[in-house]
Amino acid sequence: MRNVLRLIKSVLAAILVIVACQPSHAQLLNKIKENVKNRAEDHVVNDAGNATDKAIDKAEHPGINKNDKKGTDSNEKKNSGNDSDNKNSDSPAASTSPSIKSYQNYDFVPGDTILFEDNFADDQDGEFPAHWKLTKGQAVVNNIDGQPAFLLTQGNYCQVYPRMKTASYLTDPFTIEFDYYANSGYGPGIAFAYKDKDGNDAEGYIEFSTSGEVSTFELANFSAQYPGYEESTFRKKWHHAALIYKNNQVKCYIDQFRVLVIPDLGIVPTSFGFAGIGDDENPIIFTNVRLAKGGQMNTIGKKFTDAKIVTHGITFDVDKADIKPESMGTLNMIVKIMNNNPDLKFEVDGHTDNTGQAAHNLSLSQQRADAVKAQLEKMGISASRLTTKGFGDTKPISDNNTTDGRANNRRVEFVKM
Repeated sequence: MRNVLRLIKSVLAAILVIVACQPSHAQLLNKIKENVKNRAEDHVVNDAGNATDKAIDKAEHPGINKNDKKGTDSNEKKNSGNDSDNKNSDSPAASTSPSIKSYQNYDFVPGDTILFEDNFADDQDGEFPAHWKLTKGQAVVNNIDGQPAFLLTQGNYCQVYPRMKTASYLTDPFTIEFDYYANSGYGPGIAFAYKDKDGNDAEGYIEFSTSGEVSTFELANFSAQYPGYEESTFRKKWHHAALIYKNNQVKCYIDQFRVLVIPDLGIVPTSFGFAGIGDDENPIIFTNVRLAKGGQMNTIGKKFTDAKIVTHGITFDVDKADIKPESMGTLNMIVKIMNNNPDLKFEVDGHTDNTGQAAHNLSLSQQRADAVKAQLEKMGISASRLTTKGFGDTKPISDNNTTDGRANNRRVEFVKM
């Protein structure tokens, strides 16, 4: 009997030990809450990086997914030559860009001579691009949504500059345009090199942030927010950024909005690059970079006497005659000129570079000239004041053997009749 009692006591003691080791109800609830919270946080992180996960995998393992559908489509677009006549035709924002109507008050006009342009279509996926130099951090070209883009993946700050023939190449005025993806990173910032008052090399930055703010640092302190910014509608989308520097004043644009005006930048920039805080989970992503000399023609109340206007600001979708919204700055300029000069008539001429089939380029240039005419008519210009002609690649104004030369040959001209 005593042995049985000892056994019962032993079993009861063991049960009490086991029970004591179990978490209480409150502890269990806290544990569940912690797990839910961690999963929610993981979901947010994964969601924020969803658009770049594949790109980062490629950056770390360049041999992976080389033959996937996106890569094949990108290569077909790059090699077909069917849409060789506009840098912004490769804009990855086509499905989410604001409409032409929303750009109706847009006043950004790019410079009339292109000094540098790169959409990264000629660079190998997973490699560093040929027309850039890395000064800090790490960076790589990858396909994002089927489009080639430049990713700054490591560094505080990561920094890249275009390869130019001279160290000092920025003019007064100049314009810069690019498309960037608003993930959860910091940047992109445009880095400007300049000489300080003592003649030493220095840098200042204008950042187009992924939270819709444009701000300066290591310069005079300026900042402004994208109008009506909401994270849910701004983030995880492509945006078109632009700026013009003229007489030390800078105007900065995101999409259809002029976001920030800097009355006096306080420096004379000599060169530019891109910089920011990038990492593998949230790289800085941009593409369709274009630097041009000149810009922002003053047309108000001005009598037009020139023989023609050469423009590079009217851009189109890939291999189509669909005008992109950011073209409205140049189109608004043309409308102002024609309204100020009611007797003026223009022939709208479309031109391409010599990449691809000549017959296709000729047909496409005519379709695009017709599209420009149709858009000007919608903006109130009488059809009797406009004619069109497509020249394809038959009238180059620059060397088709260079990237910058081909960029200058892709244009729309307004020839006085």
